[in-house]
Amino acid sequence: MTTESRLILVGQIGGGFGVRGEVRVTAFTADPLALTAYGPLLRADGTVALTLTSTRPDKNGVVGRAREVATKEQADALRGLKLYVPRDRFPEPEEDEFYLADLIGLEVRDIAGAAMGSVKSVQNFGADDMLEIAPATGGPTWYLPFTKEATPELRLSEGWLTAMPPTEVGEREPD
Repeated sequence: MTTESRLILVGQIGGGFGVRGEVRVTAFTADPLALTAYGPLLRADGTVALTLTSTRPDKNGVVGRAREVATKEQADALRGLKLYVPRDRFPEPEEDEFYLADLIGLEVRDIAGAAMGSVKSVQNFGADDMLEIAPATGGPTWYLPFTKEATPELRLSEGWLTAMPPTEVGEREPD
């Protein structure tokens, strides 16, 4: 998938608000009101989900009107729908900055420069960002903390990063 066509998760529909067909959207963006500036918000398959025509801040995002929603029932039916924006609608990051989504697809190398795999996804399970690594040799993916210690070198423009996987072998027993 190219950077231009990559979809970035920006929010999730929380359901209807009030009785006039407004929709509540939980925003995953730094500025929740920016959701209206990104243009139509898409489903994971790239089809249009919502076109916000007006918004106002809410405690977790925005409440607003959408071209596709006329009633509270329609808004409630969309509850839980994840909303995406194509990567190319975001402004280019400043020098030495990047979007986490730009890490997807990077080659992962060990400290000697040998290919270990590639970044399949970036996840956050509540603590730090984790890189899901698809091994070059196949097999199950594994996670690497996205920290300076675990990923000491990042060469985004060259398409790779260096990984220092944890040295602990084996899996611990569940608590």
